[in-house]
Amino acid sequence: MKITEGYMPYLGYKTYYRIAGECSGNKKPLILLHGGPGSTHNYFEVLDQLADEGRAIISYDQLGCGNSYVEGHSELWCSKTWMNELIELRKYLGLNELHLLGQSWGGMLSIEYLCDHKPEGIKSVILSSTHPSSKLWAQEQHRMIKFMSQEDQDAIAKAEATGNFDDPAYLAANERFMLLHAAGVPKDTDPECLRRPKKIGTDSYITAWGPNEYTPIGNLSNYEYRDKLKNIKEPALIINGTNDLCTPLVAKTMYDSIPNSRWELFDDCRHVCFVEDTDRYCRLLNEWMEQND
Repeated sequence: MKITEGYMPYLGYKTYYRIAGECSGNKKPLILLHGGPGSTHNYFEVLDQLADEGRAIISYDQLGCGNSYVEGHSELWCSKTWMNELIELRKYLGLNELHLLGQSWGGMLSIEYLCDHKPEGIKSVILSSTHPSSKLWAQEQHRMIKFMSQEDQDAIAKAEATGNFDDPAYLAANERFMLLHAAGVPKDTDPECLRRPKKIGTDSYITAWGPNEYTPIGNLSNYEYRDKLKNIKEPALIINGTNDLCTPLVAKTMYDSIPNSRWELFDDCRHVCFVEDTDRYCRLLNEWMEQND
């Protein structure tokens, strides 16, 4: 498989991108927007097999993480930076027509892009384990926290009340929460891309979102697109897992509001359905994109 890597100049820095495969026939490329902010493209490499169907699969590290890491500059860690980066990358790579997949924060970016910028050439959008509202997201995380031990609930509540997110009891409780609903620690048998050391954009995550998944106090805390979802004209595939941070209520909120949408629920998957059920995920995406090329 042909792998092309490169850098796009952006804001005086460099945005790393990676392209697996090439497009053939009428097939349009797929661009992948990673989570976080600050999570890197690495885990998307499990989707390289999508390129076997004759389609270019494009991922990149958003400014502030991975191979696009920038030290400091907290003024950059906001939606505007990453939105303009996506717009510029499309121009730089000549992506006139494409499918767009956003996972977690990447899905938030996708929703904002479609609703506020109304771009041309988007054949379809895949909203994977994401949300249209920071308020709804926090509400659902707190609902799930209530199923944890009283000790963990108390530790999380104390950290939120005091703003001390360094307390060992809180850190242990948060780790258990993320193990339940986000992802596990990579094993030696997992794909190399999941085990590879990476430069996580911790500053960009904390500045834009907050200290954890259920306390959005960064500049994305007022992210609210529930009333705008009805304006998304592109075909939309919504994906989440039964044990996901993106709960069925969050997924159904998007499904009910986006006119031309389909919802697929992945049994026994957490926040990275494409990692935990890669074969089904790829079959679904191949079918979906062929229908919407």
